[in-house]
Amino acid sequence: MHVVATAGHVDHGKSALVEALTGTHPDRLAEERRRGLTIELGYCWTEWPEVGEVAFVDVPGHERFLTTMLAGVGPVPAALLVVAADDPWMPQAAEHLAALDALGVRHAVVAVTRSDLADPGPAIARASAEVAATRLAGAPVLAVSARTGAGIDDLRAALVAMVTSLPDPDPAADVRLWVDRRFTVRGAGTVVTGTLPAGTVRRGDTLTLGDTQLRVREVQALGRDRESVSGVARVALNLGGRTDDLTRGSVLVTPGAWHQTDVVDVRWSGAGEPPTSPVLHVGAADVPVRFRPLGEGLARLSLPHPLPLRVGDRALLRDPGRRQVWRVDVLDPDPPRLRRRGAAARRAAQLAGADGTPRLADELRRRGVAHADRLRQLGVRVEGDRGDHLTAGPWLVDAAVAGALSDRLPDLVAEHARAHPLDPAVPLSVLAARLRLPSPELVRALVRPPLRVVDGRVLGAGSPGLPDGVRRAVDAVLQDLAAAPFAAPTADRLRELGLDERALGAAERGGLLKRVGPGIVLAPASVDGAVDLLRDLDQPFTTSAARERLGTTRRVVLPLLDHLDRAGRTRRLPDDRREVVG
Repeated sequence: MHVVATAGHVDHGKSALVEALTGTHPDRLAEERRRGLTIELGYCWTEWPEVGEVAFVDVPGHERFLTTMLAGVGPVPAALLVVAADDPWMPQAAEHLAALDALGVRHAVVAVTRSDLADPGPAIARASAEVAATRLAGAPVLAVSARTGAGIDDLRAALVAMVTSLPDPDPAADVRLWVDRRFTVRGAGTVVTGTLPAGTVRRGDTLTLGDTQLRVREVQALGRDRESVSGVARVALNLGGRTDDLTRGSVLVTPGAWHQTDVVDVRWSGAGEPPTSPVLHVGAADVPVRFRPLGEGLARLSLPHPLPLRVGDRALLRDPGRRQVWRVDVLDPDPPRLRRRGAAARRAAQLAGADGTPRLADELRRRGVAHADRLRQLGVRVEGDRGDHLTAGPWLVDAAVAGALSDRLPDLVAEHARAHPLDPAVPLSVLAARLRLPSPELVRALVRPPLRVVDGRVLGAGSPGLPDGVRRAVDAVLQDLAAAPFAAPTADRLRELGLDERALGAAERGGLLKRVGPGIVLAPASVDGAVDLLRDLDQPFTTSAARERLGTTRRVVLPLLDHLDRAGRTRRLPDDRREVVG
């Protein structure tokens, strides 16, 4: 399906022209028919053999309904701009053209209507000149008459050529549907309509409105029930769930796929500077915002409630008093807070080269560290990008930031080792906190030789050794074990030597002792030696046989066998016998 929005001054014949193209009048309300002007958004559709289904969103042209007009145009990729041959260039035509330009609509056809009532030449010349000064430059300008039918075939051909040139949206894209109508149908419940720019909505899907989950009961497009509809398309959804908060301007999205933000950094362009409290028009929504300049052409917008925005979204700011609009390109929907003096200027410097194109390298350069899921929510493609960034699980780190963090690690580890000689290895979580990183796994990925990670801790090659007293005590234990490798020292012997849990832990981390159970300490090589001796027994073997083979007591053999079981060196059988694995 292709969707085209109308635009133009009030009473210039937009609705009549749509009726001439589709055979259906778009005005839905009795008041609209009585007053001869469009008040709410109207919809008509037809099917042309060359391109299939074409839907028209007919918007009001009166200045009092500009908000409604922008709600209809916002999500639509193409426009039909209508001006009248028997009127001069009018304010609403200029405002609508400025809005289309600001919203980045690049595909348009201009129709000069009522060419049967006046010479269309001057209107064609003026319209061509006005359009040439915008991003719609090059759009065809055609004279037509909805009353006589003159030029309608040429207009239709131009519209076919325009929609044929539109890029194909991704049917697998995340859904974001801006609601432009909400009403209740007896026996069905709440129904909303909107233009689906991309993605697919299916009957039975779940969409979210903020934190509220809504179920899609039925899907309709162009008056027919559908199992699914892919964008670009006009859709009507019958929704189940708590729909009290649904209004025009609400937005329904794929659950978990979008970042909801009430603060966004943007690049703006237009004549003069926007006021402090303009209105932001994005999709079908219009919300008052607070405008805070950051630097030349850069600003931060604070919204009254969160909206799902992505890098590259295009919107416009409007000053209702001066009837002026400014183009807005979203640069960062998840910006950092500005807390200190000069933060706005520093932020402007960070955004100086940003143009609204989502690039992974740029995002990481600004953020330093980012989660892959958040980047996807912001519209940044993560998969397939083979940049020089560091990846640690779901986290991505800018290469320069990763290098700087890695350079800090040796000093932090050495500082910890000096302060804790019995425990020189630093837990990954402690280093993550010191480096202000969101995950210990990031620290693991940043460790470079001669640092090494042992049991979730970072140890430096130059870490200070054990204190002399502890080292002498450990040597005494090793001397005792040299004569009887499995005669672990008793608690009294360890206490006599001054080896408490901290000292034993330091000796074990240094590779001097091995604790196989609470209070049971052996030489590190004894574990492998025990496996070799147990392998000589008839398999499977009993605990008593193991005790005799190792020449030790039940106090030692029971925790030693449990340790070997946990390490996968032995296997305990249902009858409590064991066998050596491998």
